[in-house]
Amino acid sequence: MIYLDNAATTQPLDIVIDKMMEVMKEDYGNPSSYHKMGLDAENHIKEASNFFARQLQCSPEEIVYTSGGTESNNMAIIGTALAYKRSGMRIITSKIEHDSVSQAFRFLEEEGFEVIYLDVDTNGYIDKEELSSSINDQTSLVSIMHVNNELGTIQNIEEIGRTIKNKNKNTFFHVDAIQSFAKVPINRRKSQIDLLSISGHKIYGPKGVGLLYKNKNLLTRPLIHGGGQQRGYRSGTENVAGIVGMHIAAREIISDFDKYTNELYSLKEGLANGIINNIEDTYINGPKVKDGAPHILNIGFKDIKSEVLLHALESSNIYVSSGSACSTNRQAYSQSLKSIGRNKEELDEAIRFSLGINNKESDIDQTILVLEKTVPMLRKVLRPGGKRR
Repeated sequence: MIYLDNAATTQPLDIVIDKMMEVMKEDYGNPSSYHKMGLDAENHIKEASNFFARQLQCSPEEIVYTSGGTESNNMAIIGTALAYKRSGMRIITSKIEHDSVSQAFRFLEEEGFEVIYLDVDTNGYIDKEELSSSINDQTSLVSIMHVNNELGTIQNIEEIGRTIKNKNKNTFFHVDAIQSFAKVPINRRKSQIDLLSISGHKIYGPKGVGLLYKNKNLLTRPLIHGGGQQRGYRSGTENVAGIVGMHIAAREIISDFDKYTNELYSLKEGLANGIINNIEDTYINGPKVKDGAPHILNIGFKDIKSEVLLHALESSNIYVSSGSACSTNRQAYSQSLKSIGRNKEELDEAIRFSLGINNKESDIDQTILVLEKTVPMLRKVLRPGGKRR
């Protein structure tokens, strides 16, 4: 099996699974309990918070654990916008955000907020001048993703943060770092980020857990009410095993950050060159290989619907995606591809290959060989008269 859908989810590391099992078997106390078992569970959370605080250059009290990236994004956007509703009703995002961001903005738009959706260029980059001109004294929040989950575009969040704060120092900056944390360098302080979202299962940890960095000076209206855990920002008994798993995964990946990043870029470049140079009528969606994230490559195969090619590869035990895992079950075209100017035919032709630390050069070689055989065969069937479009 060759798994090339790591932007959708990653395989948890063995050390993560082992540690989570240990916690579930031995340290299963409620972290809100005052007895020893509760304190042991709470200590696991404190250890994780101290680690993430070091990575994000913040205090442990600024870490809020959630059920995953979607909740983190919703808490950051909806919770903050509602908390500062009296300060301003203008909020800003881009046209290529993940659904957990764009749908949160749609919800707020229905609640009466003025939403500005920034355009992007053909590689998926926002225009800082358009961003600056969109910010006024009524702008409470800007949310821009660091790495696009379909194209691999890396936004310059340091420049974006500087642009926001220079225009209005009271405008809060949220970054969806779900596809970038532990893969692309992030300097939260230099980027002047007030809120940042992370998900466990994108970094070789478990599903169902994530976190939100929240500036301690920022108010956020909680989305979940109950026992007042996590200083009242996110009620509910903490997912101790999940938090431990996310912590261990992040620790392992970050400890060899440069090694993993270089290996992923090498595999990505080999895959891109192997496809573009050996299979005619193919093209890259998004930035050049070295300009994008190390793990995401989006390729268009002319005259072949992505779903057809996806299942053809699946029959050879190669697993890829035709878009975001959170939206591919719906009959809807990629907003990211539409926003960079792809036409209807091109929207149907895109395949996302997303690499992980378990992939090897042999996986790439085998994938290219299968594509070299499969693509011409499918085109003979799918193209009228077998001719090039």
